[in-house]
Formats: sequence, C-alpha cells, structure tokens
Amino acid sequence: MTSFNPNYFSPDQQYDIAIIGAGIVGLSTAWQLLKKYPEKRLVVLEKEEHVATHQTGHNSGVIHAGVYYAPGSLKARFCKEGAAATKSFCQQYQIPYEECGKLLVATNELELQRMDDLFERCKTNDLEVHYLTQAQLKEREPNVVGKGALFVPSTGIVNYRKLCEKLSVLVQELGGAIQLATQVKGLNEDASGVQIETNRGPFSARYLVSCGGLMADRLTKMLGIETDFQIVPFRGEYYRLSPHHNHIVNHLIYPIPDPDLPFLGVHLTRMIDGSVTVGPNAVQGWKREGYGRINVDLKDVATMFSFAGYWRLLKDYWKIGLKETYNSWYKAGYLKEVKKYCPMVQLSDLEPYPAGIRAQAVLKDGKLVHDFLFAQSKRTLHVCNAPSPAATSAFPIGAHILEKLELLMS
Repeated sequence: MTSFNPNYFSPDQQYDIAIIGAGIVGLSTAWQLLKKYPEKRLVVLEKEEHVATHQTGHNSGVIHAGVYYAPGSLKARFCKEGAAATKSFCQQYQIPYEECGKLLVATNELELQRMDDLFERCKTNDLEVHYLTQAQLKEREPNVVGKGALFVPSTGIVNYRKLCEKLSVLVQELGGAIQLATQVKGLNEDASGVQIETNRGPFSARYLVSCGGLMADRLTKMLGIETDFQIVPFRGEYYRLSPHHNHIVNHLIYPIPDPDLPFLGVHLTRMIDGSVTVGPNAVQGWKREGYGRINVDLKDVATMFSFAGYWRLLKDYWKIGLKETYNSWYKAGYLKEVKKYCPMVQLSDLEPYPAGIRAQAVLKDGKLVHDFLFAQSKRTLHVCNAPSPAATSAFPIGAHILEKLELLMS
C-alpha cells in the first residue's frame, strides 16, 4: 500500500479532518466519515510503516459476543453491534472469518456459581447462550475437562490486520490520504484549527480525531487537555500450540473469569489460519511498545512511576501481578493455567508467538477504566481508552466518534 493517495493528497498538507492512528478504530472512523462526507479532505497519520501495527495487529483475532460487559455500558452495546458489523463487513469484502463459538468452562464449584451469574448477564445483554452439563461439554470438546460450560455460538475469529488493510484501501478509494511513517511530534490548537508537527513536516486540519492507543494520554497532554488518567501498558504473552494440536478444540475455550480481577485469564484460541494459540496473560509492561522478551524504556517507566494512580493500582493488584510475572518467566506456571481445562497440553507443545501490549487507562485513584473513555477540546476529539473488545467494536465506535465530531463541527 502506498503511503498516500496521490490523486487526493493535499499539496500544502491542509485538511478538513486529521485522524491520528491507523489501527482499526482510526481506520473505521475514517471510512465511515468519508462515506457520509465524501467532500471532506481527510488524512490519517500513522507513525509506523504499516497499518494495524500495534494493538490491532497483536490481538487474538476474536470477534467477541459481549458476554462479560456490564448491561447498559458502551462496551456491551458496541460489542454486540460491532460483532454483527464486523461479520457483515467480512462477508461484503470477502475477508475470511469463522463463527466457531466460545465455551466458558467451569472447573470447580466456585466457577460454577460464577457461571450462573454470567449466564444471567448474557440473557440481560440479549445474547444467545446455552448451559452445558459436564457430559454435554465432553461431547462437544473431548479434550477439555470441566464441571460445566456456557456455549456462546456467535463468537467468531478473524484476522484484524487483513480487515484493516481492506479499510485502508477503501479510505483511499473514497479520497482519503493515509500518511505512513509519519509521527506526531507536537499539536497546537487555535480558533482556525489544529497545527500538527510531524517528522515529515507540518500538517493542519480544521478538526482532529486522535486514536492513539498506547500514546493516547501523551496526545491529550500535547494540547493541554485536562484528564485524570494515564496509560499503563500490560504485556499479553501468547504461545502457539504445536501443529499436531491444530484440532485439539472445536471452539474457543475460555476460563470462567474472577470478577475481582481485571483480565479474563489464559484461553485457547483457534486462529483463522488454522493454528491454536494459548494466552494471553497480563504482565506489567515497562515499555509501551515493547514486544520483545525484555523491554524497558526509561521515559515510559519514569512517567508511570510519577503517576499516583499507578502506585494505588499496584497496592490493589500486587499479588496477581507477582503471579503473572512468575508465570511469564516460569513456563510451567503458565502451562498450569491451561491444564486446568485442557490437561493434554504439554510443556513441549508451547511454541513461541508474538506478544501484544494492552493500553490500559488508569485513573488517578488507581481504578482501571473498564469502559470506553473520550476527551475533547473545541476542535479535537480523543479516544483515551479503547479496551478489549475494541477491535470487535470498531465500527460502532467509529460511528460514535463521528456523532461526537459532528457536534464539534456544528
């Protein structure tokens, strides 16, 4: 893909709307905006050389149904709408996906009780869900053990990077410019618009939408927007199972989550390429874009340590943090999380697979932001927190951003 569309590129780099970030949220927003306002001059600024390089390109590829999310929350609404919209988009543009369904497996009596609560939440969120006995679970998944399970048939899998590549083509066909390898260095807003300093020279736009993911808080700070959150990175580490296990499960296999913990736990995920991955865990990250085994960025660490919310978060979750770190370095501990419900997986079956980084917004009081979070000024709109299932929810998030932007432009 070229870095911009020469037929529509603005020679003076002046646009009606600029979008920072060519992940799935930024590209979905750009596509929907140009479909509604084809006359607008729009540019997407992406610091990497490819679209979907960070969170979008490092997730497990699940099209979530919306099992876990609080009724009435943006997460619950956007996830259900987004799952349908994602499947529809894939059908329209011949992007491979599969509706394989998800099993949430209870392995003890406490998890059976929690499973009952999840069953009711599914019903409240108007999701199709089936309660499976131990025998019914065994019939569906011979290699999985548990006392019972919930089956959610609408959960699917897709390659979100391929979806983004198609979105980028559609954006350019509608007249949008996509500037890759263009890193935002500074922002300034005045009555006429927003001036954007980049490594490729200045850009200007009447309005700006920031979908900066791991850099969301730094982009708001460039404009002096008052917020009470900071992005704290968490590494999600995966393994791929040996190829002879490509048919070890028929569905996605998830544990019953602990409601007192912020993440879902390690699960088995069928991938659209036919392989099966295990993960992710949730390990404290010391570099916002650090995907290697050992990653430290002194600026990222200093920023985190100077934030009071980080220390309050640490006070609440230090025990689980130590456990996750231990399992990260001790492969047998990681494996134990999997063998709870799939005992046939052995240590030798866990092969390397790329990690992901979750951009988690944390408030000054140490609370995790679990729903979508936005901030704005007179001419800018910022997506400050887009947690999982942001990829699934990208189309309704884009529509929501467009509604907010229309209010700014009115």
